[in-house]
Amino acid sequence: MKRKICFKSALMILLCLSLSGCADDEILEEIPRDFTVVSSPLGERKEEEPSDNSEVEKDISGEKAERAEDAGFLREDAFEYARWNLNETEQLWYDDIKKILGTYSREIRLNEAGLTAGYDETDIDRIFQYVLNDHPELFYVEGYSYTKYTRGEKTTAIEFSGTYSVDRENAESRYEAIEAAADEILSGLDANADQYTKVKYVYDTIIRNTDYELSAPDNQNIYSVFVNHLSVCQGYAKATQYLLNRLGVECTLVLGTVDTGEGHAWNLVKIDGSYYYVDTTWGDASYRIKDSMAGSKVTMPEINYDYLNVTTAELLKTHTLTEGGVPMPACVATEANYYSREGALFSGYDREQMKSLFDRAREQGRDDVTVKCADKASYGQVVEALVGNQEIFDYLGDAGSTVAYAQNENQLSLTFWVTNE
Repeated sequence: MKRKICFKSALMILLCLSLSGCADDEILEEIPRDFTVVSSPLGERKEEEPSDNSEVEKDISGEKAERAEDAGFLREDAFEYARWNLNETEQLWYDDIKKILGTYSREIRLNEAGLTAGYDETDIDRIFQYVLNDHPELFYVEGYSYTKYTRGEKTTAIEFSGTYSVDRENAESRYEAIEAAADEILSGLDANADQYTKVKYVYDTIIRNTDYELSAPDNQNIYSVFVNHLSVCQGYAKATQYLLNRLGVECTLVLGTVDTGEGHAWNLVKIDGSYYYVDTTWGDASYRIKDSMAGSKVTMPEINYDYLNVTTAELLKTHTLTEGGVPMPACVATEANYYSREGALFSGYDREQMKSLFDRAREQGRDDVTVKCADKASYGQVVEALVGNQEIFDYLGDAGSTVAYAQNENQLSLTFWVTNE
């Protein structure tokens, strides 16, 4: 039987350099800031607005009390990682903004303690983003506006309003569709699954059910993933966060850039007490190479695991965290890394380990296998043995006449799969 290796190294180089999948405006312009500043009405019209603001505060308190019974769109299972990184006074504004956005409210005054502490509109912008980082269920939030009241040079009050992409009735309808889709996805997971299995399941499922599309509508929020099945990096990341939070896995949104300079979004997850980075968008291995392979019978495996539960050191090879963003922990654990967990991490060319890996893939009905090496020396050994000496066929047997492979030299990984070419 004729046996052939189809070399796809160039494709993987494209994967390494271009898998960001995010244009600059996806992050930099994702949340329009519409600032409305009204100067000094309290100081100029004392007869209408008492200096102690008692009547105004009474009205606001009543409105907040009425809404207390309405949780709106906020989910109690959201892990508020960004909030934990705020001080006590900042958290008061965070809670105000969260409640306003979650209940579709407008023109609600932020807690006076923030003004007393010296916070201003720049802090509103920062805390607003923190709220969105923690709450992917606020899919309908488009931005915000605020009105600042001053007396002389002193700010006496700030009213905050959310701005929304759809009306509340439409948002409720969309939320029901999101919940139904999420319920269906989560029904396919074993209720006794451990945290690693939950994270991998969500990673796999979102990739399989979503196509990357820059022009997709609503692509900065979870509706695009769960209902339209077309999205970009922010949609992928928020959908990952939403599902994992529902599964009781701590997960938050991370914003930054990649080595091409493009804005990007991914996730921080906590598995068995340790933090890892997950980039579901970059796990979608095929979307960036489909055009370059047009007309070819060779098809890449759908999922790339190079960014499932990685350390900070691994992430920073290609990603950069936003300066001044939510502080991130040092991710140093490797126990829940995909390759470590699946027995696919090689510290040298080990034939017994390689055979076990391919045998397990065959038992699971998979026709592709990815291996990762701990260092460049090990990587060289594996490439020479499997490709140079064509020992890959020792593990595949007569499963097919042609084997394609892709290599990611940056991450020291190789993927092999049988093709019909």
